[in-house]
Amino acid sequence: MLKFKIIIALFSFFSFFILKTNAQDKSQVFTLLSYNVENLFDTINTPGKRDGEFTPEGSKHWNSERYNTKINHLAKVIQSINTNELPEIIGLYEVENKAVVNDLLAKVGGNGYYGIVHKESPDIRGIDVAMGYRKDEFKVLSKDFIRVIYNFAPDVKTRDILYVKGIASQTDTLHIFLNHWSSRRGGQEKSERKRVQTAKIVRSKVDSIQAVNKNAKIIIMGDFNDEPTNYSISYFLQANDKRLNAKNFELYNLMFDKSNLENKGTFSYRGTWNMLDNLIVSQSLLNKNKGYYTTFEAGKIFRADWMLYYNNRIDEKTPSRTYGGKNYYGGYSDHLPVYFQLMKVNE
Repeated sequence: MLKFKIIIALFSFFSFFILKTNAQDKSQVFTLLSYNVENLFDTINTPGKRDGEFTPEGSKHWNSERYNTKINHLAKVIQSINTNELPEIIGLYEVENKAVVNDLLAKVGGNGYYGIVHKESPDIRGIDVAMGYRKDEFKVLSKDFIRVIYNFAPDVKTRDILYVKGIASQTDTLHIFLNHWSSRRGGQEKSERKRVQTAKIVRSKVDSIQAVNKNAKIIIMGDFNDEPTNYSISYFLQANDKRLNAKNFELYNLMFDKSNLENKGTFSYRGTWNMLDNLIVSQSLLNKNKGYYTTFEAGKIFRADWMLYYNNRIDEKTPSRTYGGKNYYGGYSDHLPVYFQLMKVNE
């Protein structure tokens, strides 16, 4: 009997130790996810926005059943990023309004689990940038919706750049920029100057932050519609893959080597993979000194078989999208999500 009690006591002790260790491990990791969710629209025709196709009467015959299917699909993706716990920060692009963001995040974590930062952008299609954050792990200090105005086309309206300053896990102040840059419609070269203009705006904001605090921890992520080596990112934003002798103002693109060494991407166009979704950090986040840090290899693409379909034309699996033109496929998104994790230095 005594031997049995000892075994039970030891089992209880080790069970408590394992649970405590897991809890500690969770508190040491902070996950940031960036996901273009491909036209997450509600079913209502909003005056002043070109969203009529995403209604039951529209060309895409978008209805509640299809909307709920998409919400369920996207929630499954987000919940699968880190099986230990849900992401602390979720950057979302191509969302119509705060209501659809709330529906999605409520499906991911339950009502009220995530806070939302969002504002209607001037984009004529009605697509916005939004951020979800876990209320238990992130405190918003300030936010700004940075208007993008092209000096060569001042009447063109596009998405704002979302800037959020906040405290992660009562540890570090993070400066987060969420981006959805102008598309490549009309060709990459013809449309490039729009993305260059946006890159200059972001770079200016980064310079302002670093002028006050050269060690500020800065994160820039989103759908850039450009790849790591394109001028907008590599030259004007000054984000590269330099691992040695980098200047403090230089930014590091966590997806650079994934694209240029591993030939991977997040968006497939006519059989070619493009790394349009980037994760960029300041040098301060690559220094394992105090608080949160990350590594050169931290950038990841989430790619599960169940969110892909086999494309016979190119003999390859590509993202299972919701629509192809007016054809409804019932998939997830035409982009794959990207993410990375911050680790905490034990003091």
